[in-house]
Amino acid sequence: MTTPALIHMRIYLSLAFLLFPIALTGQDADPGRKVFEGNCATCHGADGNGGEMGPSIQRRLAKYNDQQLISLIHNGISGRMPPIRLDSAETTNVVKYLRVMQRRSIKPTSHASARLTDGGTLEGEVLGEGFNDMQLRTADKRVHLLRRAGASFREVTSETNWPTYNGETGGNRYTTLSQINKTNVTKLASQWVFSIPNAGRLQVTPVVVDGIMYVSAPGNECYALDAGSGRQIWHYQGGKTPGMGNDAGVNRGVGVAGDRVFFETDSAHLVALNRFTGDVMWNSEIADWHQNYFATSAPLPAGDMVITGVGGGEHGANGFVAAFDQNTGKEVWRFWSVPKRGTPGSETWKGKELDHGGAPTWFTGSYDPELDTVYWPTGNPAEEYNGDQRPGDNLYSDCILALDRKTGKLKWHYQFTPHDLWDWDATETSVMVNAEWQGSQRKLMLHADRNGFFYVFDRSDGKLLLAKQFLRNVTWASGIGADGRPVKLPNQEPTVAGTKVCPSQDGATNWFSPSYSPITGLYYFQTFEKCSIYQKSESGTWQPGKTYLGGAQRTAPDPKPERVLKALDIRTGAIKWEVPQAGPAQSWGGTLATATGLVIFGAEGGELVAVDATDGKPLWNYATNQTWKASPMTYSFDGKQYVAVAAGPNILAFAVPN
Repeated sequence: MTTPALIHMRIYLSLAFLLFPIALTGQDADPGRKVFEGNCATCHGADGNGGEMGPSIQRRLAKYNDQQLISLIHNGISGRMPPIRLDSAETTNVVKYLRVMQRRSIKPTSHASARLTDGGTLEGEVLGEGFNDMQLRTADKRVHLLRRAGASFREVTSETNWPTYNGETGGNRYTTLSQINKTNVTKLASQWVFSIPNAGRLQVTPVVVDGIMYVSAPGNECYALDAGSGRQIWHYQGGKTPGMGNDAGVNRGVGVAGDRVFFETDSAHLVALNRFTGDVMWNSEIADWHQNYFATSAPLPAGDMVITGVGGGEHGANGFVAAFDQNTGKEVWRFWSVPKRGTPGSETWKGKELDHGGAPTWFTGSYDPELDTVYWPTGNPAEEYNGDQRPGDNLYSDCILALDRKTGKLKWHYQFTPHDLWDWDATETSVMVNAEWQGSQRKLMLHADRNGFFYVFDRSDGKLLLAKQFLRNVTWASGIGADGRPVKLPNQEPTVAGTKVCPSQDGATNWFSPSYSPITGLYYFQTFEKCSIYQKSESGTWQPGKTYLGGAQRTAPDPKPERVLKALDIRTGAIKWEVPQAGPAQSWGGTLATATGLVIFGAEGGELVAVDATDGKPLWNYATNQTWKASPMTYSFDGKQYVAVAAGPNILAFAVPN
């Protein structure tokens, strides 16, 4: 007899048998999850959000393509992540699962209505919020930075911007902001910190426009931050280009014009992002990276164009300066820093090296809108330590180029180190100032060069007004002659056995930022007092993907290397005061001068320091315990002056508390 209970039991068992294979299928439907949980979850958490033994990986997955993920899994990261041995099926499955995890990491859109203190209302997408702040993007794609005021919000922004690498296009890191001064600088304190994962030692200078700070990072990344709180607004991840050399793994910053943020990629592309959303507006190739090109520095907006250059000089890639239309990304003009055969300047290359002459243009130049002239520095010739195959001056290596912005036509040039054998790029910031010179106002250009000499030019026509040695030990030249050429000394060429030459290969100074105060008349810059042993080797053959050095160098033990901040009188070239810094002379932090009589700089020991601009007396310091690779900047936000700088993987912002 079939009872109701037995009927229910049969139904239950039938359902169980039906569901059992479904349950098994459900467990086996995502075999990648099982691989992940068995090999990765202990450190990174079963959801990929991290744990005590490892970081969150969800948002980092976008940085890697599938092949890069496979390589990372199989090879690990030295000292941080052990390699994981998986067969091909397991590898395929876990990569699929990681992509599922990546999609899950995308935050759902949150919308809010914010009542303003002026009675208005803003509605839009919430990009971030905290106890005191909110970042809201409205339907018109504009970003609004809000601060809580009871039950309402007030909208805030920056009163003073810093839109390009050096603030203004003339290259002078000098500010008229006056809130931070000699009387209160001792109260300067950290306001916020933003850390960038896996960034190493950042070389970026933050840029601030309308309250939003933009910073770039290695791996072709760009972040937009609330400049008053450091809270992230958006993050663009391009991912490092597979196969790029180590020297392409840095990025020094962005330029902003209109609604666009411009930055360079490691693979020598110029990218324009919408500055409110981070969306790509255009992406233009500057040069083919397979031919040893790369790019590392901040593009320079100038008029309706954006100007950029390329790295690769140590790899035999010929340099050039290029201008692109800001709206379309179309190239407008190109000026080659190693002339094409048969063009003016090519006669200064007598040997075989014209096709792989170097002279890279990797560093950010300067721009004078009144003269509508772009001033761009160039680097050393290739096979830098062996000049046997390139007799002549090797134009336009180690030069400053004055180029017409609209056409790229050369107006004038000056070569600091003809036939360079010591890797003394002229890629130091050339500072544009208008100042009195011998009784009349002139448009000046100030340039402290890696070769150990300080120069003053009339930038309208390139006339050399002053050239003066600023380093204690300069052995390669006795001075700069009346013809503007260095008076070279004998026995200073690299040899197979090795030749000691001062300054060192790092240069008397380098790309870290200088500054000039019109109040004191002094030029402030960090210097290296050290020398190198230069050795040359047999001339090689250029190859894609290989360096092209023609030798090597090492730092000489004598004199003991030293890092020194110097203040120089631009009218005489005399050093007015110095601040020596203890340490091995391996840091690369620059200076910021203020109208309130301060010089703020990154010291050798890792401190951010403020000294009196008139005499160099130390007034304040903050220990970051990082080796500097970046220079400070300043801006005013919501009525408060900030000083910001990249230290290690962190962006630090300082202000005097209210």
